[in-house]
Amino acid sequence: QVQLVESGGGLVQPGGSLRLSCAASRFAWDYYAIGWFRQAPGKEREGVASMSSSDGSTYYADSVKGRFTISRDNTKNTVYLQMNSLNPEVPSVYYCAASPHYYSEFDEYDHWGQGTQVTVSS
Repeated sequence: QVQLVESGGGLVQPGGSLRLSCAASRFAWDYYAIGWFRQAPGKEREGVASMSSSDGSTYYADSVKGRFTISRDNTKNTVYLQMNSLNPEVPSVYYCAASPHYYSEFDEYDHWGQGTQVTVSS
């Protein structure tokens, strides 16, 4: 079965940076679009960034444009989310997910990791 395992979460000060990683296994990684999502307590999960499997096209939520960068290393079956200039926020769980399409912004993601928590606080 598909496995996605996130890592890299933790506590960071406002304005700081953090890089999340998502390791994938047991599926045709090269054919899947990959996305990062986040969910704060009591709120709906929202899309943060996504990347196609074909040409490397990326898509970002307006709230993170210019600060977050998604990338993938197909040789390592790993996708990254570099987060810079982090704003103070309630602790959120960040999830990576895979979509069985070459490209999908934030829809039709059907494989999910367990999440990693990010807290931005002083």
